[in-house]
Amino acid sequence: MHAVVMDSLEEYLSGVLTPAVERQIEAHLSTCETCREEVSGMREVSQLFGSLHAEEVVEPSPAFYAGVMRQVAAQKPARSFASLFALDFAFGRRLVFASLMTLAVLGTFLATHEAQSPMGPSPDTIMAQQESPSFDSATAQESMLVTLTSYEQH
Repeated sequence: MHAVVMDSLEEYLSGVLTPAVERQIEAHLSTCETCREEVSGMREVSQLFGSLHAEEVVEPSPAFYAGVMRQVAAQKPARSFASLFALDFAFGRRLVFASLMTLAVLGTFLATHEAQSPMGPSPDTIMAQQESPSFDSATAQESMLVTLTSYEQH
């Protein structure tokens, strides 16, 4: 019966149980000291929470609201970092055009100078072509250094 009382304790204290279930719980409470203590503890907690309820509600005067609204209206918005990006349309078009022109010039430069540079095998290709023994020996490490050095001289 303890489990039934503990499960329906909140409903019992709030008074929403059917009269038959309420009589069963009261009969159990008359014989069980542990459950009676639990119910009295719950009632005390409920009363303490009820005493925390504020009786008086403080409403500010209409003059307070009017003063706050005057101060808000008098303040000017501060410039923020985001306002730097709120540029006029003509300046924005010029900025986009200048960026595209810079990109075109740099792309042309890279395309013309890349064709003039000698294309040799990459270090990965050279290392893949090597018939290298295990790299545990000193001769294998030396041969790899010689190969990479000869690659850099080309």
